[in-house]
Amino acid sequence: MQMKTTVYIEDDFDLDKIADCGQCFRARRFDDGMYRFITQDRILYIKRENENKYFISCDEDIWEEIWASYFDISRNYAKLRGRMGEETEFVVKSVECGRGLRILNQDAWEMLVTFIISQRKSIPAISKAVEQLCLRFGKQVVTEFETLYLFPTAEALYNASKEELAMCGLGYRTDYVMDAAAKVFSGELDLLRIADFNDDELFDALLTVRGVGKKVANCILLFGYGRTHRAPVDVWIERAINEEFNGVNPFPRYGEDAGIIQQYIFYYQKHMPKQEEDIKGAVDF
Repeated sequence: MQMKTTVYIEDDFDLDKIADCGQCFRARRFDDGMYRFITQDRILYIKRENENKYFISCDEDIWEEIWASYFDISRNYAKLRGRMGEETEFVVKSVECGRGLRILNQDAWEMLVTFIISQRKSIPAISKAVEQLCLRFGKQVVTEFETLYLFPTAEALYNASKEELAMCGLGYRTDYVMDAAAKVFSGELDLLRIADFNDDELFDALLTVRGVGKKVANCILLFGYGRTHRAPVDVWIERAINEEFNGVNPFPRYGEDAGIIQQYIFYYQKHMPKQEEDIKGAVDF
């Protein structure tokens, strides 16, 4: 394996958790510990060498131009975790469980489509549907390590038939994806222009797409537009609000960190309870 250069990341950075936290659905882990990430037509292969040193497949200038922003490297997550020391035991556990997660700054068009698809689907099922879309309608790219397909353009999905889209496992979401493609391709929804909107205006613009509700819109704001004070509420987060915060949404008090704390709690809700149950079961047995 030939990597072009190395970078040093002193802050929290766990590739396994980043790839498996439900923000992106196209990350891949190879058997040798290398990971692949894609954004628009950019592809990164990255592998950890030691605690802070990583081999990467791009030049340092491309890392700084594209990937440092993608991984939110300018934000100090360790410092953020330190501020949570006085929080409730649940929040402290969540933050420690998710240590290494980062908010990925991704392509708004891909976030629009993938989070429309995400409704009432597991992460593996979302990933499978997204890969089918890419395979059928995305541009093929051959790298040193694999053959893959980029995320399809709005034009490509607009020109696809309903039957072709349905074959990707979209189910009832097929009509929603078609509406998103039509609005973006026609310019009715200009994803670049609305990036200048304030949060409420951006939120309302996204709600004009069929199938985009409050949770999906907030996911797009957080992962597609970097609005980290937005905290999407899905069934996992709603359960945490009800069970750990007496039904009162805690995220507004976190301000700019709300979306990050939400991700820590989301990860904890999906991973730690099962581990604790397994441990308890083993002890009881």
